[in-house]
Formats: sequence, structure tokens, C-alpha cells
Amino acid sequence: MAERDYIGFATLAEQVHRKSVKRGFEFTMMVCGETGLGKSTLINTLFLTELYGQRTVPPVEERIEKTTRIDKKTLDIEEKGVKLRLTIVDTPGFGDAVNCEDSWRVCTQYIDEQFRQYFTDESGLNRRNIQDNRVHCLLYFVPPYGRSLRQMDIDLLRRMHKKVNIILVIGKADTLTPKEVKSLKARILEDVETHGIQIYRLPDCDSDEDEVFKRQDRELKASLPFAVVGSNQVMEVAGRKIRCRQYPWGVVDVENPEYSDVGKLRTMLISTHMQDLKDTTRDIHYENFRAQCISQISQHALRERNKLKHESTASNHELTDAERLLLLQKDEEIRRMRDMLAEMQEKLETTTTNDAVVDV
Repeated sequence: MAERDYIGFATLAEQVHRKSVKRGFEFTMMVCGETGLGKSTLINTLFLTELYGQRTVPPVEERIEKTTRIDKKTLDIEEKGVKLRLTIVDTPGFGDAVNCEDSWRVCTQYIDEQFRQYFTDESGLNRRNIQDNRVHCLLYFVPPYGRSLRQMDIDLLRRMHKKVNIILVIGKADTLTPKEVKSLKARILEDVETHGIQIYRLPDCDSDEDEVFKRQDRELKASLPFAVVGSNQVMEVAGRKIRCRQYPWGVVDVENPEYSDVGKLRTMLISTHMQDLKDTTRDIHYENFRAQCISQISQHALRERNKLKHESTASNHELTDAERLLLLQKDEEIRRMRDMLAEMQEKLETTTTNDAVVDV
């Protein structure tokens, strides 16, 4: 096409960018793990904020009957004109009681409630200003003192892996040597494979990406699960301010990749894969939930239709025009629901197949 025949649709990307920046972005992350693994400290470290103040570990007698609850905090962050509404869903009390069998229930119920609320809003008349509170990511903390995943960890992960993107994190990694960290990571990944747990897999980068991005992608994949060290303390060392942990023998820079994956975790969550986490939530986890809801609605409509037909047959009278119309409406509703389910199933199978090809 000659230059004078320029149409102008090349500016569409800029239009989308301006509209997205003006509207802002939302991201919800759930943090789960037993008390004392540095969850709140890591959130402060990741987002360079003081969302959580200093916390104290409760004594044993208070933790015996302690139940898991939801603690939700929202933070508005702006960087270079781009606004992000970050929601952190903490689960204080998880794994703290003697009997931890029901610790996972609060987490799964909360995720389902957000899906259900979004499904209700999406099915309503006013869909323009739907607030997306769906959980896009679960940071699950594994203790550094265990040999691998505990039974409690496996039970929760198996119940959660089809509802949310799971990212495994080894808390307080500064208590381990580099060799111990490497060994623990290998055992955790082995347990994940053995028990069929589907953690979030970083997608392969496109072939046209530059070498810097490809190298970064390889490093992120090689670091899973992330071994992290968090800190609320900021000190000036060698002329620059760093978040660090101070010990009698020296200062540990928590951003140093030699013994902490905090920088890599931040890069993955914010710089490179935040949108993919949201897309996966929308296209796979929410679509699975939506298919279940539509299936339940379809079954309910079928039961009502059969009940109406049975009642008319039992009373030995001809169907009235109103009853015939109602049966036709039920048949149409059931047909429409089944068509939607078939379309969604085909979409989910296509997405799963594409992901499997990428993994191969």
C-alpha cells in the first residue's frame, strides 16, 4: 500500500493502551501459609510498601483452637501514570490449629464466592461497571524446615489447583544453605508431579522475543518454586538503600539473587506475567466455574419441565396453551444452556491442548 493510502488503524494499539491506562488495572492475590513464614513481610518487600505492620507470632495456647479467617487489604499503586488496584487476601490462622483438616475450606469458599459474584454481575443487566474481585493468584508458602510438601499442603493444593493459579514459595530461605534450597526445590517439584498438582506454569515466550527476555524467562522457570527472604528493614549500604535483614555476622540484601528469589518473583508477578495470570483465571478457572453453574441451571430447568409434564399427565387433562408455552420456553432454555456448555467445553479443551503443546 502506498504511503498516501494510509488508513490509520495502526493507532489502534495506542488507543487501547490509553483507554487501559485511564481505566487502571486490578489484581487480586491470595497469600496462604502457616504463621511465622514471613508472608506479610514478603508482601511489603514485593511491593515496596508497608501494607502490613510488625506482627507477633501468637503463643501456642492461642493457636490450638484458632480458625482460619480472611483478611482483605486493598492498595492503590501508581507508577509512571499507570494505576494498579492491588488486593491482598491474607489467611491468618491457616494451619495454626492442632486439627487443620478444615483450613482449606475458608480459602476455597472465598474463591468460589468471588466467582459466583462475578457470574451474577455478568448475568445481570448492568455489566458495564463489573468489579473484578476474582483471585488471580495464590502464593502458597512452604516451610523451609520440612523435607518437602506436608500432607496438609498436598490436601489444600489438590483442592485449589483447578480454582486458582498456584505459585509455590519457600519462606525464610535464609535458614537454608544454597545446596539445601536446591534439594528442597527438587523434592517439592517431585511431590507436585507425583500427586498430580497443577501449579502455574510460565508460558513459553514467543520466538520473536529478544534474547534478554528469553534468558529472563529461562531463569524464572529454573527458579521454581521461589525461595524468598523478606524484610521490613531499610538500610543504606555502600551508598544505596536496600531492604535487608541484619544478623550479628552481617547484612543480607533480600534482593540479592544469590540467596533470594524475591526479585525474580516480583518480575514474574508484576513485570512479565501479571496479565497472563489474569487471562488464565478468566479463560480456564472462571470458565470451569461458569460451566458448572450453567450445568446446574440447565439441570434445574429440566427438572421443572419434567415436573410440569408429570403433573399434567397425572391429572389426565390436556395441556393448556399457557402450559404448552411454558414447556416450549423450558425446552428452549435447556437447548440454549446445552449449546453454551458445548461451546465452553470446546473452548476449554482447545486451551488445555494448547497449554499441553507448550509444555511439551
